Amino acid sequence: MFETPRSFSYSSASVYKQCPRRWKHKYIDKLPDPTGEAALVGTFAHEVLEELCKEEPSLRTEARANEIAATIWPKIADRKDFKNLKLNEDSQREFRWKAWEAIQGLWRLENPSQVEIEATEQKLSTSLSGVPFYGIVDRIDRDEDGLVVIDYKTGKVRHENIDQVLLYSAAVNEKTGEQPSKAKLMYLGNREVSPQIIETDVSEDLMAKAVTDLSDTWNKLKHALDSEKFETTTTPLCGWCSFIEHCPDGIRYIRERADSGRLKHDAPARAVLGI
Repeated sequence: MFETPRSFSYSSASVYKQCPRRWKHKYIDKLPDPTGEAALVGTFAHEVLEELCKEEPSLRTEARANEIAATIWPKIADRKDFKNLKLNEDSQREFRWKAWEAIQGLWRLENPSQVEIEATEQKLSTSLSGVPFYGIVDRIDRDEDGLVVIDYKTGKVRHENIDQVLLYSAAVNEKTGEQPSKAKLMYLGNREVSPQIIETDVSEDLMAKAVTDLSDTWNKLKHALDSEKFETTTTPLCGWCSFIEHCPDGIRYIRERADSGRLKHDAPARAVLGI
């Protein structure tokens, strides 16, 4: 029997729902799970916007964001996971441009000098229907209707991620007694995707639905921990799984896709498995 985690985040739940075996490799076996370039671009953009939003409203400008980016860049470049990418000078320049495009996306979505920001990177730790939920909210604003819970995104638009900010809203409500009025996903965009906001009014029903889904996943995880059985879920995403070489079902699935010409040419599993 494996030990039950002390906390359960939206990202952890998402990993389990995607593939229970992947969850085991990541959270129990703690196998290496290198941060990819896209995720590091998002980290860079998030850190810049976090610092920007701590400034007085009149100082939340693109020029100030550029100054902040210049101070944060050396810390990003010195990270082990960034060094592991082994980017040459041109590729590092491209990396910075990708992050800057995401940062600029904020001004295409709103004027940050005209919003009332109550908190940034707010840590939340509370029980939601018996689940020891933990999360970090990128931003909490206040408008004329009340609190607004916001999460920045730098990847592809996924509408189902609205559950993340609904869970954050439920946690804020549980901790403060004040139910947020709105929940937002702010997709900052890139060269392929235009910035956009996915927003919903927060209701007790929507929060309850998100919490119920989290609770169902938590209960399935606890059963897997008790039985020590973590099933493999094979999907095209196996081609990008950091743990593919440790997964016989995944290897078989990837080889079948490669043999049938359905494995994308840029899937990292090609190099890992020598395909």
